[in-house]
Amino acid sequence: MKTSSLRTTLFLGGVSLGAVFLPILLMKAGIIDAYAAQVITLGGINAIMALSVNTITGVTGQLSLGQAGFMAIGAYACISLSLDAGLPIPLSIILAMLISALAGFLIGFPTLKLSGDYLAIVTLGFGEIIRVIFINTKALTGGAGGRKFTTPVSLEPDLAFGIVTASLIAVLILLQNFLRSSYGRAILAIREDEIAANANGISVFRYKMTGFVIASLIAGLGGSLYALVLGFVKPDVGAFLRSVDYLIFVVLGGMGSMTGSILAAYVLTSLQEFLRFFQDYRLVIYPVILILVMLFRPQGLLGMREFSFTGLLEKLRRPRAGKAAGSGAGGGKAGPHG
Repeated sequence: MKTSSLRTTLFLGGVSLGAVFLPILLMKAGIIDAYAAQVITLGGINAIMALSVNTITGVTGQLSLGQAGFMAIGAYACISLSLDAGLPIPLSIILAMLISALAGFLIGFPTLKLSGDYLAIVTLGFGEIIRVIFINTKALTGGAGGRKFTTPVSLEPDLAFGIVTASLIAVLILLQNFLRSSYGRAILAIREDEIAANANGISVFRYKMTGFVIASLIAGLGGSLYALVLGFVKPDVGAFLRSVDYLIFVVLGGMGSMTGSILAAYVLTSLQEFLRFFQDYRLVIYPVILILVMLFRPQGLLGMREFSFTGLLEKLRRPRAGKAAGSGAGGGKAGPHG
């Protein structure tokens, strides 16, 4: 078991390192240009935000339409802590995540007793309130014109890609381990049947709050990386339509499937950029594609399943194991005849 676990860990580590460094090498070689690198990097940021939404919608079973508001809080907090307070960027990102998590706690405490459409309306209103506040606090946010945040990351596409992809992998690993813990299983039980979970002694409000705060923390990371990569943030980053976009990623990828959300985020981000070449027809083609997917694949790309690299590794091992067993059996039969 220890040898198998070590092989699996090394395999996953190799895949993670390959996902980060192989595209960077291609960028350095000029095979992936700056425009394509930025699209891939934005896909990574959208994937982080999709994980944030999926933590609430797919895992906790609550409908939230205000995740873009937490993203805006993380983005502006990171900029203010770096430029105004003079803190190092890594520390600013961590504090921005904590500020977004605190905002999630303050909003979730009075609203998580609601559910369904009521919670969606409240979180939608929260996102719009955040956007309006940022528009009117010009000293802090630059108003409707936004605020610049020029860093080496925003000037070097390969560095931006490496940071975003490494952050995405870290978030995915931590979320998967959290869902396998007792806290994660309790949250999944609440999603399946809230009444039954409450009857079995699970504190429904407490675990809903845990999921909501974690989702806000991840959204704060997404906002910080957005500001870091683009080097410019406007209050529109917290607009309602952005929250809808992130929800679309989750629905298309599969409710509750983290890897499905990541896949959908990359696919739809690339699709949106590709459709820019069609100019006015883009606003027609994109919704038609989404409608067709919902008609013929309503459960999403992966449904409730997760893409597993360890499962793929096991499938690659089975044919070899079967051949070895077959050759061993053949060798055993040759003895008596000989």
